[in-house]
Amino acid sequence: MTRRNLMLLAAGGSLALLLGAFAFQLLGYAPCKLCLWQRWPHGAAIAVGALVFVTAPIALLGLAGALSTLITAGIGGYHTGVERGWWEGPSTCTGAGDGLAGMSGADLLSLDAPNDIVMCDEVAWAFAGLSMATWNMLISLVLAAIWIKAVRTPA
Repeated sequence: MTRRNLMLLAAGGSLALLLGAFAFQLLGYAPCKLCLWQRWPHGAAIAVGALVFVTAPIALLGLAGALSTLITAGIGGYHTGVERGWWEGPSTCTGAGDGLAGMSGADLLSLDAPNDIVMCDEVAWAFAGLSMATWNMLISLVLAAIWIKAVRTPA
């Protein structure tokens, strides 16, 4: 495979993952904060792929694509750890309940409080025992390897 084809394949993989995330959202699986964070680096990898499509596939673009997919893999790994209880996640989307101590009675009884917060430490969907965050991490690592192979492939 040529460098360009490898880069377009990797960017296409990010596009497929992002479209899959939006499809799950349309099916009623609302994303949590960490899920949304995982989408941005895929968007960056897709943008890099668009640049590869219209310009020469230079190694620097491949490194940018690899970095993007490694970032989303890292966020996916972090999210997996939050889901499995290996470490705490952001206090704004985990179910520890520690935030209640600082709230007044009026705050607790307020009807203005958000009721549509999606918890980051709850698995909304899993396949083969792995959550969407874990699948994102694993597939993103494969995509990063493809980007790196593209960098190492002669132009």
